[in-house]
Amino acid sequence: MKHIIIMGASSGMGRICAEIFAQKGYHVGIAARREDNLQEIQTKYPNNIVYQQIDITKDDADKQFLSLIEKNGGMDIYFHASGIGFHNEDLDYNKEISTIEVNGLGFTRMITTAFNYFKANHIKGHIACITSIAGTKGLGAAPSYSSTKRFQNTYIQSLEQLSYMHRLGITFTDIRPGFVKTELLDSKKSYPLLMDADYVSKKIIRAIENQRRIKVVNNLYAVITFFWRLIPNWLWKHLPIKN
Repeated sequence: MKHIIIMGASSGMGRICAEIFAQKGYHVGIAARREDNLQEIQTKYPNNIVYQQIDITKDDADKQFLSLIEKNGGMDIYFHASGIGFHNEDLDYNKEISTIEVNGLGFTRMITTAFNYFKANHIKGHIACITSIAGTKGLGAAPSYSSTKRFQNTYIQSLEQLSYMHRLGITFTDIRPGFVKTELLDSKKSYPLLMDADYVSKKIIRAIENQRRIKVVNNLYAVITFFWRLIPNWLWKHLPIKN
């Protein structure tokens, strides 16, 4: 049975996916900052879930990650479900920097650790990440969020090419949901086409198991982002996209 590590498994889609993989019989290593939540999940599935408290913004996160892999008996799949974002029209500096630390530096720290683990151990592994449709265009209401999501899209693409260059056989899945009802969204705001986390998580599981390269959740968002890409910059800047 396969061994999967899920970063950002204490809540939201990461937690739902962790429980589904456990129910499927996978050996699941879960990690996040909130240790109490991780303990709660592990208690439900003591036979095939192990956990490690990891803050991906810390310098020792890579060592903690490797420790979790050892606890889990190995890793065939790395699933990065960790991330933050803010509606930040006021351009609060602290929110921008926090987003970059988690979605940029923390993301890179974990993805490179997973890539190098597979490379060092000659494993044709699989790296899957939840990014976002927000990476399609720069969003004025969420500058650092949309920018870091674009970075994630490009970074995965770059590592895919690097894997091919060195004949490593590592595969990648870039999962790009639209708005999902999780703690990440501001409960005081109204969001269009809001999707249920359980529904999205099932789509994520299928995309990972089928090793889909890019999966936009759902089809309506796929159509929306297709047309977003066609909008020229001179017109895009005039569009008041707030949510």
